[in-house]
Amino acid sequence: GWAGEGLGSGGKNQHVCHAAARLEMGSLWEEFNRLGTEMIVTKAGRRMFPTFQVKLSGLDPLADYVLLMDFIPLDDKRYRYAFHSSSWLAAGRADPAAPGRVHFHPDSPAKGAQWMRQIVSFDKLKLTNNLLDDNGHIILNSMHRYQPRFHVVFVDPRRDSERFAHQNFKSFSFPETQFMAVTAYQNHRITQLKIASNPFAKGFRDGDPEL
Repeated sequence: GWAGEGLGSGGKNQHVCHAAARLEMGSLWEEFNRLGTEMIVTKAGRRMFPTFQVKLSGLDPLADYVLLMDFIPLDDKRYRYAFHSSSWLAAGRADPAAPGRVHFHPDSPAKGAQWMRQIVSFDKLKLTNNLLDDNGHIILNSMHRYQPRFHVVFVDPRRDSERFAHQNFKSFSFPETQFMAVTAYQNHRITQLKIASNPFAKGFRDGDPEL
């Protein structure tokens, strides 16, 4: 369904207060979430699968908006995978937080009408575990859990727009998109589901399961 209530819509600018976002491929996300979604992070950067995609409504068609994503740790723990019980176990305190980064959708800024016309896909976003990454990828700690967040930001034409910055955005979190960052898949059922449902994984169906 539509996530009409972003995080706190009280006191928001009229250009964002009615914004709503619906997660695409919701049933696939749910399927992964039931197993415990894992996302690969690599030094070079790896794209997410499922891809984070949303359908937007409630924007002002003539106003400009910037769309972006960030990723927040779900807790202060580091995890390990227990193969005998096929489950994740807390394995101590979290590593120091990786540098917080945001990923701007490359079409930003664009008119509300353009954003609402088609599904918005963050297919260029890549996850890395390289703390020194200079490619602008999202830096995450492996074996830590994350919640992707999606933000709609109204481009305020007023000269003193920074005074209103807190009113000019709306944020959305979809719990079913939470995941564990890993350097290799731990749960073999996640591997199987990724191969079965990822159109780019056709070459892996008979061979190497590493997507």
